[in-house]
Amino acid sequence: MPIDRRAAVVGSPVAHSLSPVLHGAAYRALGLTGWTYERVEADAAALPALVSSLDESWVGLSVTMPGKQAALSVATDATARSVAVGAANTLVRLGSGWRADCTDVDGVVGALRAVGFAGSGYGLVLGAGGTACAALAAFADLGIASAYVVVREQARAEQAVRCGSKLGLPVEVVHWASASWQTLVRDAGVVVNTTPPAAVEPHVSSLASAPCVLDVIYHPWPTPLAAAVEGAGGRVVTGLDMLLHQAFGQVEQFTGRPAPREAMRDALSEATGGEVPLPL
Repeated sequence: MPIDRRAAVVGSPVAHSLSPVLHGAAYRALGLTGWTYERVEADAAALPALVSSLDESWVGLSVTMPGKQAALSVATDATARSVAVGAANTLVRLGSGWRADCTDVDGVVGALRAVGFAGSGYGLVLGAGGTACAALAAFADLGIASAYVVVREQARAEQAVRCGSKLGLPVEVVHWASASWQTLVRDAGVVVNTTPPAAVEPHVSSLASAPCVLDVIYHPWPTPLAAAVEGAGGRVVTGLDMLLHQAFGQVEQFTGRPAPREAMRDALSEATGGEVPLPL
């Protein structure tokens, strides 16, 4: 008799989340017929009470915005990378408590490796929110020696600088309005854009020469930045690639079994109309 187990994605808003597509496909492929995965609407303020209310049938939570910092704070244990990033997108049942992790790091690493990125040059991050910190942790995993972070508001870069310090990754902050975009891109091995398409569009012609770009926006696709980089012969990674690769680690932590990567990729591709290639 299969043992019933429950998991969910938690956020606000959460109705649009594609995580149930990925986890549902994984459970089916693994034959976990008693497992369910749902969407739960909860903001950061509601997350602690939600987590404390869950019984032992709950094995894990995927946490999306705006609850990632709260997820780290409610955990009884945390991985070093989630502490460095200052946020957790994954909570895993650990006896009577919860372990926090940040598989967003895996999302960036896996997506970049899938297109052949090998870790050359320095890293360039546009924006300084939570995804930017996950990108910095990914840079450290990929062997990138240093990074630049370009921000519109200087105060927002403090978290990225602290994150880099914890990771042993030197981070230099550049103000958006005074950035020399062509100079920044010239020796960059990879660019991760975490800002809206409209913000980066005026600089697309300068950024087009980047050899590899991860643009976390995936709808509508392609973004002006992605189209320019592809047109110049560069490699492009989407936010869907990052979503897919971060889900592999969550499935493995929730189930204790290897993620069925092809089944998860095919389900995500079908759910999104085959919009992007999603290499593994």
